[in-house]
Amino acid sequence: MGAVTTRLDTQAESIFDDLGYTVSHEGEEITAERKWRVVHVTPMPEPDDAPTSGQFRCFVTREGNCRELERRLQRQHLEYDWAIMGIDETGDYEIHATTVGW
Repeated sequence: MGAVTTRLDTQAESIFDDLGYTVSHEGEEITAERKWRVVHVTPMPEPDDAPTSGQFRCFVTREGNCRELERRLQRQHLEYDWAIMGIDETGDYEIHATTVGW
């Protein structure tokens, strides 16, 4: 999990920085802040259960894991707004699923 997580961390941090967010690290999570919005960014190299609390979360994974991660998140019936960002092998990204229109 180490090398992939580090790579996703680095890519996610760069993407949110480019979008104008102030980015900081809290353990393995990234916090991205802009205006009134604080987004907790969670690198997730493999689909896994999500944290049960939060307000805005963005799960960052590899492009090929987006569909399975979305299914897992939907089964959890999370009580916060979330999005899934898929990053491909070239570093390009796309938002694949979201419960909020950020």
